[in-house]
Amino acid sequence: MKGEGVVTLAMDDGELTGMVGAGGLFLLCIVVVWQVAVTWRARMLAAREEQYRALAEKYANLLEDNVELQRRMAEDLASTQQSVMSMERMMREIE
Repeated sequence: MKGEGVVTLAMDDGELTGMVGAGGLFLLCIVVVWQVAVTWRARMLAAREEQYRALAEKYANLLEDNVELQRRMAEDLASTQQSVMSMERMMREIE
């Protein structure tokens, strides 16, 4: 009755090889999934950066257009102001 509480694990070389192979395959799957996720994330970030760049370029063009419109309106306003002043002078001369 000596040794009743002792449990021994007996493994042959085939079982050990199978366990190492399964562990290696599991690790390979983890690495592949990880790399796919990292690559996908990098592509999404690159696409987002390109969209931001295009958006910034679009708004820069719109800002230039807005500045040009503002300049034209200032010129038109100045011209209108000159015309009104000229008409006021003429009306004073008529009185």
